[in-house]
Amino acid sequence: MTLRLTIDLHSPECALALVGQQEVNLKTLAHQTGATLVLRGQELFISGTDSQTARCEQLVEILSPIWKVAKPVADVDINTAIHALDTGRQDELKDLRDDILTRTRRGEDIRAKTFRQRQYVKAVRSHDLTFCIGPAGTGKTYLAAMLAVQALLDKRYERLILTRPAVEAGERLGFLPGDLQQKVSPFLRPLYDALYELIDAEKIPDLMERGIVEVAPIAYMRGRTLNNAFVILDEAQNTTSAQMKMVLTRLGFNSRMVVTGDVTQTDLPSTQMSGLQVAQKILKNVDGIAFCRLTAADVVRHSLVQKIVTAYEAYEKKKGTGNRE
Repeated sequence: MTLRLTIDLHSPECALALVGQQEVNLKTLAHQTGATLVLRGQELFISGTDSQTARCEQLVEILSPIWKVAKPVADVDINTAIHALDTGRQDELKDLRDDILTRTRRGEDIRAKTFRQRQYVKAVRSHDLTFCIGPAGTGKTYLAAMLAVQALLDKRYERLILTRPAVEAGERLGFLPGDLQQKVSPFLRPLYDALYELIDAEKIPDLMERGIVEVAPIAYMRGRTLNNAFVILDEAQNTTSAQMKMVLTRLGFNSRMVVTGDVTQTDLPSTQMSGLQVAQKILKNVDGIAFCRLTAADVVRHSLVQKIVTAYEAYEKKKGTGNRE
């Protein structure tokens, strides 16, 4: 028996926010529920079996805090709503949406988008040292940088230190033109982008001149003790074991460190083991250190990125079992 129901989406703007560009979200909801969805004006028509239409109606309702204020519903929002529905975590989803980390200079709310991202945020807030491992696009660096900049603005720390190994496709700093700042800028672009979200661009050079915000390659951390600082080590999969140990042992009093990386994208020579992988093995049971793992389901970029990550994960898994194309 086919059931049909109609949902009033309040306004054309709210309707567009739910269905997405070229109605991509309707296609996702149809695929996930088996129901048929048709938008006419600001009315959404849902048809299918009792269970199909009920599930689709529930998902539209769970997503309503987003589309009712005419904010675009992203693919990751749908995936998180499905996960919340399937695991009975609707109340936790409300808490996730209510937990605003900070606001950008444009007034946009920054929050975790998935349950694992929220666990990551909680870990950073409650641990002096947090490792976050996951594929591209999962918000590892972005969330850490947002938390760090806000903590700096709240004067909980005196300095923000952003560092990253200068290893990219075999190139080294010496091959790049310019002074140190010009050399490291391409490697630290993602960190700069997060800074610009919260701090006026014209203020950043002054903060850097005074040492309040420091952006440097990992080699410049040697021999230092980082007190009263929030430290982010990005692209940690490209550290050697010695570099990783060196950076971790820089942690000083009243300081916090977040280490992010993707162990599937190591640019080190094939004969050299990633310092991030070594750290996982050595430190996994050390009290006071948090390890967070994000997956393709946490990707918050274009929906194709999630599919790309999933396809590569499947390929690597298949290759690891000894199968060949």
